[in-house]
Amino acid sequence: MSAEDFQKKVSIRDSLAGEIEIEGGGSTSSTVGTGVASQTLVLLRSLLEIQQRRAQAYAKLKSGFSEYVESGAEPLYQTLCSEITTEFSECSKLVREMESQFLNPQVGRADLAQLLSDIQNQEKQKLHLTVTIQVLKKAGRPSERMLTHENCKFKKPMQHECVHLHEITEAAGTEEAEADAEFDNALKEAIRGVQDAVTSINEYLEDIRYEIEALEAH
Repeated sequence: MSAEDFQKKVSIRDSLAGEIEIEGGGSTSSTVGTGVASQTLVLLRSLLEIQQRRAQAYAKLKSGFSEYVESGAEPLYQTLCSEITTEFSECSKLVREMESQFLNPQVGRADLAQLLSDIQNQEKQKLHLTVTIQVLKKAGRPSERMLTHENCKFKKPMQHECVHLHEITEAAGTEEAEADAEFDNALKEAIRGVQDAVTSINEYLEDIRYEIEALEAH
């Protein structure tokens, strides 16, 4: 992740501080109303920008995981996971700050605060299930996992007594089949959960866009 990406958290917060400040003093109700609408518009547009950051982070995580599967470069993958975690944490922090702004009596938009909270919950679920999918894929189906021979006895070079032979020949076939079925179900459930979360998030974002259009029309 580039330094420019992480610097966005500073620029977004600074821009919010500068743009959403409402003038006090002798403002008329009309001026205050206009200021609140402008503040709301800035916050909602910033939310869409944050969601774009999240989408880019997911794309980077997916690409990095594919590279890890092919290369097996564990340190690089762990570094990427750390960077992505930091990015998601910063995005969540910014959205929570927006929730507080909407709950401010001067703004009085508890409905939008709730909408942001719903998005946050779905994003949390999406991230959790995305990690679950990668963990499952990393482990692989039980029947396809490679065996190691660390505990085998070597009598001659290139010849050894494989301790797995006993397991393979005597283990009930149904146990392996059940393990594979459990793995497949867990993976399918996680994938379906991610899809459901994405659908919900998109619906919430559509409501956000409608709100933006309504504010821009005034």
